[in-house]
Order: sequence, then structure tokens, then C-alpha cells
Amino acid sequence: MSTGTTGEARGRASDMVVWFDFGGVLSPPLGELFRAFEKKTGIGPEQLRLAMEDVGRDLGVPPLAPIESGTMPEAEWTALLAAALRRRWPGLDQSRARWDAFGRQWFGGVEVNAPVAEAARRLGEAGFRVGVLSNNVREWEPYWRAVIEPAGELDFVVDSCLHGVRKPEPAIYALAQRTAAAGASDCVLVDDLAENCRAAEEAGWTAVHFRDTAQALRELSAVTGIRLCRLP
Repeated sequence: MSTGTTGEARGRASDMVVWFDFGGVLSPPLGELFRAFEKKTGIGPEQLRLAMEDVGRDLGVPPLAPIESGTMPEAEWTALLAAALRRRWPGLDQSRARWDAFGRQWFGGVEVNAPVAEAARRLGEAGFRVGVLSNNVREWEPYWRAVIEPAGELDFVVDSCLHGVRKPEPAIYALAQRTAAAGASDCVLVDDLAENCRAAEEAGWTAVHFRDTAQALRELSAVTGIRLCRLP
């Protein structure tokens, strides 16, 4: 990879903040994580997704909102998740699921998306400020922090569960701007969820909708003026 930098990008690098999502961007794709959990526990991706949706529906919120906003401890949420699985599939064997240590089990063996981690490092070396803007869970912090260590030192981390706001709520984008002392036009979000990207753009940010690694790094290269991948 080359880090060719345009004059315009050099001029803006110190002002621009590139915010990476964790789940599905710095981590492997979410589908891959669900399949890995199935290998560990025998609980299929669709079973787990439906149970998460049931928990959210019962609480009147998006599936992961209680733990991502920090309003519910992991143990309480996983107890609801296990109960939702029992309701849908009474005979499902849950004995291999570590509901008392869900984060540790979920992230066990997970490795960073290496090209994205390298892109984050290269942007930092080129003078850009780099952060993580993530909907995440308080009890999971040691595990996901370990996953992203190859991305190098970050300038900022805004973690939804520590602030009671989550993407795509407008307040979390405003919080990220205050954290970085940056204007909206200086912020770039790389996220795998379209609704989070739309909300960022509505806040005046630039958004790169992560569909796959090569596509996202091509688009981020165009935004920053830094060649982050081998372009065709």
C-alpha cells in the first residue's frame, strides 16, 4: 500500500477526524461473528437474532439498545435472551452458552479486520485524527479493546454505553464532535449500518457505508486523499 497524500489532504489532515465503527468494520462481519458463536454454542445465527429481536420487542426498544445504552447490565440482558430462546425453541440445548460471560465467549478468538486496522494506522501516521465511534457494551470493553489493538493508538473513543446515547441518535454525533473539538464537516464515519451513515450525513458529516473491506477503503481513500488500498 502507498500513502500518497494530496496537498489538499495534507492541509486538512489535522482538522479531519475519521471515526471507525467497531462491530462489522474493525471487527469481522457480523454474520461471521454469529456463525462463530454457533460453533461455540450450537445456537444458530437466526435463532440468536430472533431471540434478540424478541427481547427488544418485549422492552419496546431496538434489540441491543438496553446494553448499548448502558441502562441494563449484561447479565440481566442475557437472562432475557436465554428465556427468549427457551420460549421459541423449548428443546434447544443452551448448555454450551456462557450466559454469565457472554462477551468473553462472543469475542473469544475474534481477530481485527487487518486491512481496516492498517488503514487506521496509516491515517494516523498521515496526520489525521482517528477515533472509534461504537455502539458497545460496558462489560465487553476488555474484549473488543483487545481485538482492535492492531489499529494502534487512537485519538478518541466514544462508546455508547458510557454516555447513554447510541447511533443513530443525533446526540452521539454531537458528543463525538465535542470530544474531538471538531466541526461536523471535519468528521467522517465508516459504518456498516446504513441508518447510522444516514444519521451522520444528516448531522453534516461525511459517511462511508461499509459493505466490504475493499469498497470501503476505496471510498475512504477518495475522501481522505490517502491511498489505503490497491486501487484497480
